This record gives sequence, C-alpha cells and structure tokens, in this order.
Amino acid sequence: MTAQSQIYAGGFADPEFEAQTVFRTLMDCFARPGTIGRLTALATPPSPLGMATGAVALTLCDHDTPVWLSPALVKSAAPNWIAFHTGGPVIELKDEARFAFVERDGAVPGFDQFALGTAEYPDRSTTLVVEVEALTGGRPFIGRGPGIKDEVVIAPKGLPDLFLDLWAANRALFPRGIDLVLTAEESVLCLPRTTRLSIKG
Repeated sequence: MTAQSQIYAGGFADPEFEAQTVFRTLMDCFARPGTIGRLTALATPPSPLGMATGAVALTLCDHDTPVWLSPALVKSAAPNWIAFHTGGPVIELKDEARFAFVERDGAVPGFDQFALGTAEYPDRSTTLVVEVEALTGGRPFIGRGPGIKDEVVIAPKGLPDLFLDLWAANRALFPRGIDLVLTAEESVLCLPRTTRLSIKG
C-alpha cells in the first residue's frame, strides 16, 4: 500500500454507527474507571497508530477539535489520515490541543504541558490517548474515586516509569487536569482526572 493510499484507507466501514459504538464504550469506561472495554468497531490506521487508537481518533476528532500528535506520528501518514477521515486539524502546540495521541513506546510528555482547563471551564482540557503494550500484566495500581466501588486494580504494561508521579500531579489540579485513555490492540482503559491511583502493596 502506498503512502497516499494509506491516507484514504482504514476508516470505519459505517462511520456513523461504528463511531457511536466506540463512543458508548468510551463513555462506559470513563463512568467506570479501570474497566477494560473491548472495541467492536476498529480502524486500520497507518503505522504506528494502533487499531484501537485509530478508532478513538475517528470517534472523537472532528474539524472543531485541534489534535496534537507525538513526533513519530507527525512523521508518519497519521496527520493526513486523521485530517482526511475526521477533519481534525493537527497542531504543534500541546496546550491548544483538544485531543493528543502518543504511539506505543513513544515518549509521553508531562501532563502539565497540555491544556488543563480553567476553574470556570475545566472541560476545556486535553484528553490524552496513549497506546501501551498491554492493559494487563504491568505494575499494579489501586484506583479509587467516583465510579469505582471501593477500589479497582489496574496494571497497564508499558507506562512511563514516572507515570504515578505525573498522575498524582494531575490529580492535584482537580477540577482542572487532563483525562487519559489507554489503548492496546482492540481495547481501551479510561482514567478521568477524578481517579486517585496508588501503588498496590
């Protein structure tokens, strides 16, 4: 497949229906932080975007949502693919992005580099989508907060070593702060800024 054909291929076969199914899964996972949701509608984006990440991009991005991409994604066919399928403008400034995407094994920027919202409009923040090696099998964390009964254990594999510090600093900004979507293969795990994480002893 040529670079040009990669841009036009790989979208949803039924964009309206499939975007709705992905959106429902994302909303359910945000309502129940730590829950792993399996996407039944997947995209085939150009490498290094993964299938679930591509589906999230097709669902959430549109012409009104500035998108920031990691350096590796910027160098790929991903910017043109996202622009063609969603109309989402790809921008360079993290703090102006509505959505941001980092590929698997990519360097995750400090969360405070993104739009954090304001006290009056906390929803004017970035949702960060990070692809990881797997959503299980990694270092276990205990999650507590709204949407979680008592506690939940999550163990994504492939998070940055400083992830817990990044998340604690983000949580301290509440009601401001980013929300996080982790993806791997066909699945997603969502962490709203309200979720508190600690190391499982």
